[in-house]
Amino acid sequence: MRKKFLAKALAGILGVGIFTATVPNFYEIGEAMTLPYEETVYDLNFAEAIGTEKTLTVDGREIKFVAYENIVYVRNPANVDAQCLSIYIPAEYFSGGTINGYTAATAPIFMPNGVGGYMPGEIQAPAEKTRFSDSPNASLVALSRGLVVVSPAIRGRTTTTDGVYVGKAPALIVDYKAAVRYLRHNRGKLPAGDTEKIISNGTSAGGALSAALGSMGNAPEFEPYLREIGAADERDDIFASSDYCPITNLENADASYEWIFYGENKYYPAMWQIKANATADDANNPTAVKQATNMTAAEIKISKKLRDAFPAYVNSLKLRDEYGKILTLDKKGNGTFKSYIKRKYVESAQDALERGEDLSGVDWLIFENGRVVDVDLTKYPAAATRMKAAPAFDKMDLSSAENDEFATADNSPRHFNALVQKNSKGDMADAELIKIMNPMNFIGRDDVTVAKHFRIRHGAVDRDTALAIPAILALKLQNTGVDVDFFSPWGRGHSGDYDLDKLFDWIDSICK
Repeated sequence: MRKKFLAKALAGILGVGIFTATVPNFYEIGEAMTLPYEETVYDLNFAEAIGTEKTLTVDGREIKFVAYENIVYVRNPANVDAQCLSIYIPAEYFSGGTINGYTAATAPIFMPNGVGGYMPGEIQAPAEKTRFSDSPNASLVALSRGLVVVSPAIRGRTTTTDGVYVGKAPALIVDYKAAVRYLRHNRGKLPAGDTEKIISNGTSAGGALSAALGSMGNAPEFEPYLREIGAADERDDIFASSDYCPITNLENADASYEWIFYGENKYYPAMWQIKANATADDANNPTAVKQATNMTAAEIKISKKLRDAFPAYVNSLKLRDEYGKILTLDKKGNGTFKSYIKRKYVESAQDALERGEDLSGVDWLIFENGRVVDVDLTKYPAAATRMKAAPAFDKMDLSSAENDEFATADNSPRHFNALVQKNSKGDMADAELIKIMNPMNFIGRDDVTVAKHFRIRHGAVDRDTALAIPAILALKLQNTGVDVDFFSPWGRGHSGDYDLDKLFDWIDSICK
């Protein structure tokens, strides 16, 4: 007999054959209970009675809200604890109040995910402090600005059930979509929140997930996965997507990284790569080790092969900038696409200069009459420092988080870059699986609904992913008519949620 467990926030119908038994709503059940049924089926109808009022503080101002926590959002979860969500609603909306011009009916739904490193994503509950900051997190700031917050737990590459790995690709995308479908299933039942104004948010792998949710609305490829877990039969497109340093387009991310960092044969890993619970600097950038490591001869060799492969990929995309100029690269990696990337760095540096920052010591910037006019990308790698040996993502020994993300259900890691796999050992992930993990394969399709608005941020000194990857995503979206706000903040590394006032100003600008 297959057994599942009743966990936190169960509200459902349990059934075997033609027999069904109604189970009452539970809130924060302390110890899981084994059920004497062949299968557990969760009810997807929202139950308002389980809400709890809470109060937190933002800038000395009390923020009262009602929390509906740990609600299972699919009928047949592969892992109950990893497939539940929490809903947070400003208390004013229960008495007909308004916040920031929003009402219960018009409040956008902010949907952050807690995914990082393709690990399981935890619910992002409102908090007055974060791990790296004494400032409120995005969920609490969203509530203070009048948004409804819905944050799902999401399966990750280490999620298991009965010893089977149930969170490998594409589970994280499937779960995010299922959470959207849960909200649409309950439109009209939720106390507040406009289900046509859902805005995702994430950082790093979570940024890639947010970009995927925004780019893959209602894509038919995901229907079998959604049916398997009993997702609601609803749409899963969203209104807007906020993506911080998205590690996406994985099969081309290695070539992009080497296009920027080729020739820099020493690397400085982030502390988190070698030490758990590592710290960040004052800008919330991952702290790097001080001692460099030399790349091996094999890593240097594959670095060149990956760099040389990048121009052909860029040219295949037929991207155009905002002026209509086609963006290409020659065999040496030079061309209009490189000029576009340089321009994004120039915009970043000039913005910092106008805010009063002293950039006189930055040797890869070129000034003229007190303005930043160009950058020397040959000097950039040494200044930014390489973080990862080649290949950066699809490791030849299958040791990366991304290799693990593409692993089998018995946890055997696999390659996802054909060039890397050809030059090393190990199996390749299924071609269709690699395809559906990449937003680039969905943007512009007639049978997919892409979000109307994207906000993409990638730090100017991000050493984890090359700027070219989010740039390609932004350009592809723009070329298909999507509104994209793309910028590379000066001095920022691989981090997110560092400009929450600007983030929520952007949300106001597209929602009001």
